[in-house]
Amino acid sequence: MAEPQFKKVVIFGVGLIGGSFALALRRANAVSEVVGFGRSAQTLEQALQLGIIDRIGDDVAREVRDADLVLLATPVAQMADLFARIAPHLGAQTLITDGGSTKSDVVSYARQHLGKHRANFVPAHPIAGAEKSGAAAAQADLYAGKKVVLTPLPENSSGALARVRRAWELCGAVVNELTPQQHDEVFAAVSHLPHLLSFALVHDLAQRENRDLLLSFAASGFRDFTRIAASSPEMWRDICLANRDALMRELMQYANELHVLYQALERRDAGKLEEVFAEARKVRSNWTPQ
Repeated sequence: MAEPQFKKVVIFGVGLIGGSFALALRRANAVSEVVGFGRSAQTLEQALQLGIIDRIGDDVAREVRDADLVLLATPVAQMADLFARIAPHLGAQTLITDGGSTKSDVVSYARQHLGKHRANFVPAHPIAGAEKSGAAAAQADLYAGKKVVLTPLPENSSGALARVRRAWELCGAVVNELTPQQHDEVFAAVSHLPHLLSFALVHDLAQRENRDLLLSFAASGFRDFTRIAASSPEMWRDICLANRDALMRELMQYANELHVLYQALERRDAGKLEEVFAEARKVRSNWTPQ
């Protein structure tokens, strides 16, 4: 049997993203040892009991020094502190990647805190989230057939990029590359804005005196549109603030689109309503999720 491609992987955040990464590498026989760090002792103990990690880390310096790969799978707002914690102790060959949903801010944190080690940091964003969180939500097949976007740095060596790409591919992911700016603009439109709108709709109804009556008649359309409003408030708070400028542009454009519909209703303009609905239907019908 071939030697695992990664002898030691250290994961900060052993919930859905980090835990699934560990389980996927285990299923591929690609890692010998996984060490977990996190803010919640309960989550770490659960990850240990579920076989996600081999050990709970108690000394960052000792664990990252000889790690082949470090994954930061925490909310993006925590990453600056984590970079600062690990930077003095990283081995010369230790690679770092992350699972953050925004990239420009994470790259900026890395440039501020990783020093000479930033050449070994290959930013990543797995497009495979779910509403549930925590170690119990981790799945070995979470990344199977799903996209992972890498946003390489100019200083990344071809070897570092190839090895981090390989780690995600071993998890079953289909790996793509964008620049950090391209990434944040794309996901402001197709991920961050939909989450903002879903949270906003549920919050709007929650403030109404007759909310129980309204929700009692909500059916599949409401369920499908608001499914993502069950996501982590902390995580999405950080994402929205981290990608603030791009998200504000998308929100303004969406507000303009709503105004078009408002005017069509105000004028009883059936033709305009049908035109908008028909174009949206055509695009949605031709789109296949990947």
